[in-house]
Amino acid sequence: MTVKTQFRHVGSRPVRPDGLDKVTGRARYGADMNLQGQLYGHIIRSPHAHARIKSIDFSEALKVPGVLATMSGADLPEPGEALIPGAEIEMKLKNVSPVIMARDKVLYHSHAVAAVAATSPRIAAEAAKLVKVEYEVLPAVLDMHAALAEDAPLLHDDNFTVGIDPPPEKPSNVSVQIEMAKGDLEAGFAAADVVIERTVNVPMCHQAYIEPHACVAKADEKGRIDIWCTTQGPFVVRLLVAEITGIPQKDIKVTASEIGGGFGGKTTVYIEPVAAVLAKKSGRPVKIVMSREEVFRASGPVSDSETRVKIGAKKDGTITAIDSDMIMNTGAYSASAMFAGVLFGTAPYTAENIRSKGREVLTNLPRVWAYRAPGAPQALTAVECVVSELAAAIGMDPIEFRLKNAVQEGDVPLYGMPFSAVGLKECLQAAKDHPNYQAALGENQGRGVACAFWINAGMQSSASIHVTPDGGISVMTGSPDIGGSRASMALMAAEVLGVPVETVHPAVVDTDSIGFCDGTGGSRTTLATGGAVIQAAEKLVEELRRRAAAAWSVSIDDVAWLDGKAVERCGVGIDELIEGTSPVKDGAKVLTLAEIALTAGATGGPLTAVASLHAHNSAPSFAVNVCDVEVDPETGKVDVLRFTCAQDAGKAIHPAYVEGQMQGGAVQGIGWALNEEYLFNADGVLDNAGFLDYRIPVASDLPMIDTVIVEVPNPLHPYGVRGVGEVSICPPMPAVVSAVNNAAGTLLYDLPMSPPKLLAAIDAG
Repeated sequence: MTVKTQFRHVGSRPVRPDGLDKVTGRARYGADMNLQGQLYGHIIRSPHAHARIKSIDFSEALKVPGVLATMSGADLPEPGEALIPGAEIEMKLKNVSPVIMARDKVLYHSHAVAAVAATSPRIAAEAAKLVKVEYEVLPAVLDMHAALAEDAPLLHDDNFTVGIDPPPEKPSNVSVQIEMAKGDLEAGFAAADVVIERTVNVPMCHQAYIEPHACVAKADEKGRIDIWCTTQGPFVVRLLVAEITGIPQKDIKVTASEIGGGFGGKTTVYIEPVAAVLAKKSGRPVKIVMSREEVFRASGPVSDSETRVKIGAKKDGTITAIDSDMIMNTGAYSASAMFAGVLFGTAPYTAENIRSKGREVLTNLPRVWAYRAPGAPQALTAVECVVSELAAAIGMDPIEFRLKNAVQEGDVPLYGMPFSAVGLKECLQAAKDHPNYQAALGENQGRGVACAFWINAGMQSSASIHVTPDGGISVMTGSPDIGGSRASMALMAAEVLGVPVETVHPAVVDTDSIGFCDGTGGSRTTLATGGAVIQAAEKLVEELRRRAAAAWSVSIDDVAWLDGKAVERCGVGIDELIEGTSPVKDGAKVLTLAEIALTAGATGGPLTAVASLHAHNSAPSFAVNVCDVEVDPETGKVDVLRFTCAQDAGKAIHPAYVEGQMQGGAVQGIGWALNEEYLFNADGVLDNAGFLDYRIPVASDLPMIDTVIVEVPNPLHPYGVRGVGEVSICPPMPAVVSAVNNAAGTLLYDLPMSPPKLLAAIDAG
């Protein structure tokens, strides 16, 4: 594929098309949708972490005036073993459907058990209190190590660990086990001059998106369901609602609202199937909005993990062997984030001898879900912290150490796909050259360095482009805009069509109005949906050239498309025209896009183009972070002084939004390293289910975050694009951890590095 390198629009920074609506309050988010005659759904949730459901009695609730429908797990078909797409992975339906509504057992505190729909939120809440659920309380297992014990209570009697050969004969709480290896690990460690082994614990946390989950569902007389919801993927919602409820996909239309944050947490469903069932049963639209407490307690947090890493290196800095063993808490149902940790945790390095093992462990906590690069930050934190220690042990600069071992084009990572052109070394050099890396450090101050990798998904996307009679351009896609993708779609369409970006109107449309699109996740939207936009625009250019050729009675080969106009070539080569080495000849015919559009009805009909693709190839991306901190030795408080991000974007379509992704990932990683964690009591009840007690960084906690965009074009995309949204969360945690340990003189690897924990480590010497 020829990768374009000279651009007119791509790489510029126009104002985002949806910006005015958002700052003025006109944008409609999930909870802003209301329909005439709608009911309000309220979900009854388990007060126990593990219990058998003996009975559910709705009789008293149904006596409340205004209650028009109820629901329990009995209203859903049995899920079985069917495999369905779940974000970027396939999942068994039996690991998705029971999260929506428990069947025989509840498996975590706040597990959904039943629901009611009434004419007001107050009535629905009152009726919910009258629903009588009889439980048989069972022993709960809340800790991964406890779950691994031989005598641990089993969450699922039919869970036999996948990945063990021969298959186990007894069920256990280990859902999946995987081991990947290359080379000779024993020989690799024998060749090392220095070997360091550490165990790193990363806590369970939440994506902490500002907007809670919200939806409205309406059923018509024919049984067709319309759903409006806040989601990263309306087609994912359509699929999951169909599979969970048994309603055919052809009878479901999903419209995505504006989204107030997702970060992977809105690539699944929690309330949409409930609203759909209640709407069908009541014959009225049903609205459900999760409270902030419900979001924390009953949506998918992020796995906590324990990772033991052992790395050996020679005195010259060559890494000889890496051994990694991770256990990851998946909550009550398998979610498989562990695979990315096993496969990608060692990807930045060329070591010939590597083993990476992982186990996914079931516990009586909420089923975990995606958070940007799901599974990778935990693994990379462990690996990068040990890499930094090794560099210090042999007296080598941490960036020079990484440059010596960094992968480049042609290298083969553990997961087996050789790298094409990648920019890890360029990112490392950019970080080393940055003024922040040269800044002097004072007393109680420390610096940390980390690099990271994410594979970036392709997957399926569709786009359509329509031309108005006066030459306006509408670009339709099915990918919800989370990080400015509307602007990116407009820029790519404008680039192909040669028109001002201001004339392009990008829109995210419902599932009936566009071909299938996988969700906005996996760092795939600009890569894959943008690729569909480019293809549709190229088809449109061909049609515009054909119309002009017909008008001039010449061959289409005699028509070029330049700067939004059809131009008669008059024997001049197309490449020469495009490159400007040969000007348009005097007297050559020219038709603007607006002129062709004005007569479209008489020359073949409306001007429109559609493209769909499946981007099978990934677009690997690397990032490097440098963090400077100061530690108060009397309180354990950490202040972040400077933070620098260098990241390979391939090609930054809209640099401001690339920088925003880098800065956002840095903030989330800083929070995860220093403050954020789920705190459960002995009964499995979350004690900090709100932003007052779940501590995320605020502006006063942070410095200005410096960004350096590196552009090593992805050879498999026409504009060289790589995804940028996920790798940005991977290096901040280890960079912060190493900086704090260097500042405090500690070896604290039990995150978060909260003041009490850090102070105890300082006092312990």
